[in-house]
Amino acid sequence: MPKKIDHDERKEKILQTALKVFAREGYRDSNLSLIAQECGISRPTIYQYFKDKEEIYYYAVKLVTGRMFNKYAQYAWSSPDDELDRIITICNDIMDTAVLHTGEITSLVDVMIQMKREGRDFSSIIMRRTAKLNILFKRILRVGISKGTVIQCQIDKVTAHIVILLESFCFQLAFLDSYDMDLAKELVSNYLEFFKTKPDSTGVVPR
Repeated sequence: MPKKIDHDERKEKILQTALKVFAREGYRDSNLSLIAQECGISRPTIYQYFKDKEEIYYYAVKLVTGRMFNKYAQYAWSSPDDELDRIITICNDIMDTAVLHTGEITSLVDVMIQMKREGRDFSSIIMRRTAKLNILFKRILRVGISKGTVIQCQIDKVTAHIVILLESFCFQLAFLDSYDMDLAKELVSNYLEFFKTKPDSTGVVPR
């Protein structure tokens, strides 16, 4: 009896292999033949899952951000921590996860830069895929303001600042050997600490 193929498992294996090939060879010099060879499958087989390496990139972003949001959404509304501590925990986990997958992060960022040089902007794809995380941060901040644990602030601007800090860390991780994980976490924590309601605060500071 022929062995039953788990297509989801095979698709993820192709993805993980592709990211390793991208990291090792560079996106421009990678191709589906090489990815198929390292997966131990034929090139026609890989076409059953992805039409080209760009589609692999899109799938990688979708898979990573989808899992990320599901994980953090569940945590955000089940944690006993106060609202800003929840955001800090989420940010710390994003950074920890990025470090564990430095090669993949470097490869994905490298793809963005190469495509940008060719006049094709992949950053909009990243923005769309991380939109849910932005919305989650905004919802947490609104809840904190309504409960009095977060001062009145410009929610959109604070969320944008958090995302910029995370993006900056990921770019440093991808291209610099001198990144400092503890310093990055401290920066995020100190920034958000600024918006915590203090005991004698009026709770209204339009930052």
